[in-house]
This record gives sequence, C-alpha cells and structure tokens, in this order.
Amino acid sequence: MPRTLTLAGGLALWSAIAMASDSAPQVEPGRATELERLVIQDCGSCHGLTLKGGLGRAITPDLMQHYDRHDLRDIILDGIPGTAMPPWRPLMTEADALWIADYLRGETP
Repeated sequence: MPRTLTLAGGLALWSAIAMASDSAPQVEPGRATELERLVIQDCGSCHGLTLKGGLGRAITPDLMQHYDRHDLRDIILDGIPGTAMPPWRPLMTEADALWIADYLRGETP
C-alpha cells in the first residue's frame, strides 16, 4: 500500500510539473505591458498597426488560433529564413515569446 501511494504521489507531482511548464508564461505585469507595446509597434510595423496585414501577413487572433503556441514562439524567436521576418531571440526570452504567441492567439489574461 505505501508503495502505491508513493507511486501515485510521484505521478501527481510529475503531472503538475508538466502542466505548469505548458501553461501561460510567467511575465511580470510591467513586462507584459512592454511586450504588448512591442507587438503593436514593432510587429505592427510589418503586419499592420491592427495586425490585419501589411508587408507581413495578418496575425489576428482568429488566424493565429490555428497555430500551435510553441510553433509561434519558435517563429518569433528564430524568424523565418528567406523572408522579412527577423529573429527576436537576441531581444527576448522564451517566456516573452510564449507570452506574445498567446497574446496573438487571444489567450493572455
């Protein structure tokens, strides 16, 4: 019986850790404000101020919902070679990029 409880407890802890690592990224409220401005100003300079398209394609929540948040994070961090989409990795963390991916998908708090 104790071994079963230990196994069950270990599985519960592992599940909690796995869920936490895939949940909304943790950014400070001030950083969230900075990231929102970055999306509007920097992303908006190519994707349009309302993100409905310009030099770059539209990146509105209804369109971004079809993309996995981790794929969007990778595009944000590494850019798209051969296109005008630059890599942002030198300027932000993975948590920042996940926050932006969630923001673009309409999923930020």
